[in-house]
Amino acid sequence: MTVQKPFHLEEYLTAGVENIVKGAIKATLRDPQESAFMISFAAASKKAAGRRGQWAEKGEHIPPFLIASITSACNLHCSGCYARSNESCIDELPSCQLTAEEWLNIFQEAKELGINFILLAGGEPFLRRDIIEAAAKVPEILFPIFTNGTLLDEIYLQLFQQYRNLISIFSIEGDQNRTDQRRGKGTYDRLLAAMEQMKRRHLLFGTSVTVTTANKETVTSPAFLSRLTGLGCKTVIYVEYVPVTEESRNLAFGDDERNWFEEQLTDVRGRHPEMVFISFPGDEKSSGGCLAAGRGFFHINSHGGAEPCPFSPYSDINVKDTSLKEALHSRLFTVLHQQDLLTADHQGGCVLFEKREEVERLLAQ
Repeated sequence: MTVQKPFHLEEYLTAGVENIVKGAIKATLRDPQESAFMISFAAASKKAAGRRGQWAEKGEHIPPFLIASITSACNLHCSGCYARSNESCIDELPSCQLTAEEWLNIFQEAKELGINFILLAGGEPFLRRDIIEAAAKVPEILFPIFTNGTLLDEIYLQLFQQYRNLISIFSIEGDQNRTDQRRGKGTYDRLLAAMEQMKRRHLLFGTSVTVTTANKETVTSPAFLSRLTGLGCKTVIYVEYVPVTEESRNLAFGDDERNWFEEQLTDVRGRHPEMVFISFPGDEKSSGGCLAAGRGFFHINSHGGAEPCPFSPYSDINVKDTSLKEALHSRLFTVLHQQDLLTADHQGGCVLFEKREEVERLLAQ
């Protein structure tokens, strides 16, 4: 009987980034600008790891990732949207949220701490071009931008051409029927057109897929993944569906579906070495539990509140009033670590969402 080697997320991501860098360097004749950026980012990434190491010697753990929800507004109303259900996406005006200047200060502080990946989310981040332009000014940080892809225009394409640290991550649900059913008629065609534009300009991009019991076979199928490969996609991020109502709970994974999906993930990683596959929160098992609240990343909402993660929208500190390093020592984050809630046993999926009543109780103390 063959014993399967344990999957280690950090090792896999490191190897995946190295593969993308090698692939970009091979493409020098087609796009030397992309290769030059990848070489410089590899050096910046090594320097960032060194900074985190220096902080670790002082007893400070700095996570390599940050998730930044730069706006609450969105131009779509997707069925079963978690952000709209918890009112973190409410189409309010950007004027009552962090400014581009405030976000730039956050990005620059993150760089000094050794954070070298900041995921830009929303709402729909393409609605805040000013903030994305601010992110472009910090080339030492890679900014994956989680977008529905419908607002990609010539100005953005030129921006991405010039600043290669900005990488679009397009949200897709699988085939045309499932994507349009959840995101609105015509969204799938607009997404594919956006990916074709990226491919034509040799721009790196990835995809984000909300995985449910209804689409799990489709989004791991050879046809779906081969289509993405043909379009030039380099990363697929699978995010398990978080139920927003009792009626939608049947779309969330149970133990059987999660075990099945883990087997499929191992298979597709073997079949598609040209792409990096990440499963959230599934891959957290290999990292000793939930990576939120600063273990591997944390979340800043559009108002500046520092939260454990987007699926646990609770905060007792705001980066308008404090530094990122101090936010990592917030009372809520500290208690979550001290009480081992992030590594506690649970049914699977998102531990903080499942134990949200306990998180609320801790916040109220």
